[in-house]
Amino acid sequence: MVEPIPAGGDEVTLVKTAQSEVTEFEEEFADLLDGRHSVALGAGAGAVQLVLAALAVGVGDEVVVPSYAPEAVARGVRLVGAEPVFADIEPDSLCVGPEAVEAALSPRTAAVVAVHAFGHPAAMERICEVARRHGIPVVEEASHALGAKLHGRPVGTFGTAAVFGTGAGCGAVVTGDARIAGTVRGARDRAGRGPSAAEAAEGLETLRRTAGLVARRRALARVLDGGLRNLGTPRVADGAHHAYHCYPVRVPGNGRPDRDAFARALAARGVGASAVWPTPVHRMREYRGKDVRLPETERAVEQVLCLPVDPMLTERGLGRIVSACNSLGGLL
Repeated sequence: MVEPIPAGGDEVTLVKTAQSEVTEFEEEFADLLDGRHSVALGAGAGAVQLVLAALAVGVGDEVVVPSYAPEAVARGVRLVGAEPVFADIEPDSLCVGPEAVEAALSPRTAAVVAVHAFGHPAAMERICEVARRHGIPVVEEASHALGAKLHGRPVGTFGTAAVFGTGAGCGAVVTGDARIAGTVRGARDRAGRGPSAAEAAEGLETLRRTAGLVARRRALARVLDGGLRNLGTPRVADGAHHAYHCYPVRVPGNGRPDRDAFARALAARGVGASAVWPTPVHRMREYRGKDVRLPETERAVEQVLCLPVDPMLTERGLGRIVSACNSLGGLL
């Protein structure tokens, strides 16, 4: 919403300024994603819901999604009247796997949502091949993965559409299909879900810094790779350019109690670490009821702890993280 300015000013100028900021954000996002159509969204705009609605997914349909993911993905499925069907993840990437996707398909499946967990690209080529054989669109949830690539190709350019966040209160739907882009844009405008000029400007600044921010996080991750002992460090798939939204490690031992004790001990040493998704979506009250067996998902929610790789971390700060983790080896 554009606020009127005091008497003597020009309200129309503010409207045009907001529109120009949003347009510039969309154009630069499109350039970052190989020229695809881009539709800017404000914070909390429900991007997955907007995309699924544009794909005509609705009542009676099923959408295959990972359970080790933001709950907002399954919620977006429910909001269009469809039902989420949960698929397991791959142990290395922590992303939904193509074999699990295929096993979850049914005659009612209308779409697949692949989440690029923590910035690691999902196996999009194989997931898209499964979907093509069954005539089903794939949506990429890339809120952690701006700047990630697979075999040199940006994530967000494999599926029918992708949803992104920038961490700056502004996100986007990106698609190669002009009809989908137009439908999402119309729904956004009718619902007032577009970003403000300030959100678009902040998002634009983040876009312009993406390459540098990802390069810095990857450099920090390499230090953690070489310095950490006793923890299971990330295993990156061949051809994957990890964006490292955070640095997920596996804490060995007896699962959640040991992982949580390790996190508390790190916090006592001034290192903030988080499980991020401590409860898989299929075990949340709103989604219970079906007998779902997801062994890799269950292992991840018991073992995975995300360490910070903030680009503003200094060498000294990173060394403190490594020292704190290694000094707690006796807990593991």
